[in-house]
Amino acid sequence: MPVQVDRLRQLGADFAALKDSVTALEAHPGADLLVQLSPKIDQAHQLITRTLQGLSDLSTSQYIAIPGSRAALDTLCGVVESASLAAAELASAVAENPLDAAGFAGGSPQDTDAVRKARHTSAVPVLAEALTRAAQCLDLSGTGCRSTASGIIRDLAKSPDYLASLPRLTPAQYTALEKIAQGGASFFGSLRSDRNTIRAGDGSTLHAKPFDVLTKNQLVRFRGRGSSLGGQDITVTAAGRLALTAQKPPAQPASAQTLTASVTAGTPRKRR
Repeated sequence: MPVQVDRLRQLGADFAALKDSVTALEAHPGADLLVQLSPKIDQAHQLITRTLQGLSDLSTSQYIAIPGSRAALDTLCGVVESASLAAAELASAVAENPLDAAGFAGGSPQDTDAVRKARHTSAVPVLAEALTRAAQCLDLSGTGCRSTASGIIRDLAKSPDYLASLPRLTPAQYTALEKIAQGGASFFGSLRSDRNTIRAGDGSTLHAKPFDVLTKNQLVRFRGRGSSLGGQDITVTAAGRLALTAQKPPAQPASAQTLTASVTAGTPRKRR
C-alpha cells in the first residue's frame, strides 16, 4: 500500500507538470500549435492509463477492507474523469485549430490571405478557452491524486493490523530515518572502494548498516536517476513516514542532573 501511495504522489506531480506546460501554451493558430499539442495529448492519455492502473490495484487489494477506503476509490474515479476531460479539451483545440491549406479547385475566388487571417482571429478565443479548461481539469486531477494519497495514509495510520506489519526499527535506524525525513539525504558512491557515504541534510554522516536496513524494507528510496558519484538524493517513502509515526519513542524524562541544575538556578543565594 505505501508503494501505491508513492505512485499516487508522483502521479499528482506529473499531472501538475503537464498542467503547467499546457498553461504555458499560447493560442497562436497554425501548424506550430499542432506540434505542441500532440505530445500533450499523448502525455494526458499516459496519465489516464496510470490512474486506471492505480485504481485497479487499489480496488483489488486488502485496502478495501479498511474503514474509509471507499472515499479514496471514489476520489480516484473522479481523477480518471477529470483527466479524460482534459485530454478531450486538448483534442478539441486540435479540431478548432485552423491549418493553412489550399481549397478546392474551381471554387469561388477569395482573398486567401484575408480568409486565413479571419479564420485565425476567430479561432484564438476558442483555442484559449479550450486550453484553459484543459489546464483546470489537469489541476483537479493532480489535487485528486494527492488527496487520495493522503487519505490512504490516514486510513493506514488507523489500522493496527497494518502498523503491526511494519518492520521494528532500532534506535539507530529510527534516528537515521528521522534525519532523512527532516532534511533529506544524499548518497555518494566511491570508485576506489566499496565504502559509500550517506550524508544527511544537516551535514552529518549516516552509518551504512542502519541505512541498508531502511533501504531493504523500502522505508527510503533514491529519487531520480542521478549519478551516485555526484550525489543521489534520498527521500522517505510513505511506509517510512508511517513507521516514524507508529514507532515514535516516548518523550524522555529530564535527567536528574538537568533537574538539579534547574532547581539550583532557580534557588536564590544566601547573603553573607
